Amino acid sequence: MSEIGLRPKMIVKDAMSSPVITTNEEASSNQVAHLMDENKVGAVVVTNKEGKPLGIITERDLVIRVLSKNLTPDTVKAKDIMTAPLVTIEPEATISEAARKMSSMNIRRLGVLYKGNLVGLVSSKDILSVMPELIEINQERNRIECADIHEEAEEVEETPLSGYCDRCGVYSDSLKDVNGQNLCEDCRIELES
Repeated sequence: MSEIGLRPKMIVKDAMSSPVITTNEEASSNQVAHLMDENKVGAVVVTNKEGKPLGIITERDLVIRVLSKNLTPDTVKAKDIMTAPLVTIEPEATISEAARKMSSMNIRRLGVLYKGNLVGLVSSKDILSVMPELIEINQERNRIECADIHEEAEEVEETPLSGYCDRCGVYSDSLKDVNGQNLCEDCRIELES
């Protein structure tokens, strides 16, 4: 597959969003909401002073942990409402692995870590957006594999059998199936003439 330019699997780095919008753990939930609005995103990653990811705040977290409790957004810190720890995946993992991880953990976003650094975020929406391409890749791979199998089947010659001819009863090392009968070379020649 790779010799003709098709990668057999789509990987996380093909679908992830980058760069990631981050905020520090001391930011207020109001600042987090403003970041989401300003950057048109549904989640912000919370980092420590060294910039390492601690957790994630989604729109849902703001609704459930701030608005539904009628808290004042300016007084609630990011570290108090984030979902932690941030669940991560490697950029070279397959889209299928990412989808399975999200499904098993009942989450919609994964941080993408490369050598300990946050390089992207992959969401269920990102995965859905690449599904048509994944389907096309699989269809093309199947077409190629079927063509290869068909060519191989055409190249394989029928192997002669050993046994008694069904027509004349003579033993032969070169019996071949003709219309459901195993015939020797002489009987095959007779039938053709």
